[in-house]
Amino acid sequence: MDCLFIEDLEVFANHGMFAEEASLGQKFLVSVKFYFDASAAADGDDIKMSVNYARVCADITNWMKDNRCRLIETVAQKLAEKLLFDLPVVRRAEVTVKKPWAPIGLPVQCVSITVERGWHTVYLSIGSNMGDRKKYLDDGIGFLKNDKRVRVILVSDYIETKPYGKEDQDDFLNGAVKIETILSPDALLVLLHDAENAAGRKREVRWGPRTLDMDILLYDDLVLNTPDLVIPHSDMANRDFVLRPLSQIAPEAFHPILQKSIASMIKD
Repeated sequence: MDCLFIEDLEVFANHGMFAEEASLGQKFLVSVKFYFDASAAADGDDIKMSVNYARVCADITNWMKDNRCRLIETVAQKLAEKLLFDLPVVRRAEVTVKKPWAPIGLPVQCVSITVERGWHTVYLSIGSNMGDRKKYLDDGIGFLKNDKRVRVILVSDYIETKPYGKEDQDDFLNGAVKIETILSPDALLVLLHDAENAAGRKREVRWGPRTLDMDILLYDDLVLNTPDLVIPHSDMANRDFVLRPLSQIAPEAFHPILQKSIASMIKD
């Protein structure tokens, strides 16, 4: 992936822990690396397909002056997120914020923080077997669309399936969703739980009836196993109601543990 680099943009702004920093302000140096495919811009010699670095520098300067954060960690993260939201061509942004006048009282060149944020490709499973099932699924997808940290890319058809694990309940309506997100897996899980809670989801019986169920199936090629979250989803290979809708929108999506595509998992 190509990289465009803006180095040490100087801005006078009012970020810091202390009252003097907020009232008097100080100098900051901001550097940004933008990662994207620059071939379309280069082939067409077209700035619209690239990053207008003059405009970006003006936007960073204005944001730094118009906002106030106590920590440079917050400054760097908010800037990275803003740039990703504002620049659709950019897949990943690395932001460094330097504070050369940091109030330390000892000889030091500067204090700095570097954060890296980017868009991740994620596949979700969604399901419902209570009430207006389609509305619950549609509303869950709408919940994601209303969060600017998430882009809903594709939604499968909804399919009706028999319950899994606990069979004495109503049939499910299931689907799959492809999203892009700047959220970490844990932060995305919190957002999905928020969507489920908004739908009145009750977690009283394992595999029991639910208004809305949203699970992370794949997150890039990440393999993660924690008490709260397992990626890829631990049982997806055995769930036809997961694989069928997922194969509709992402037959070539790859399971990093089984080393198989979704299409081949269905054939197996």
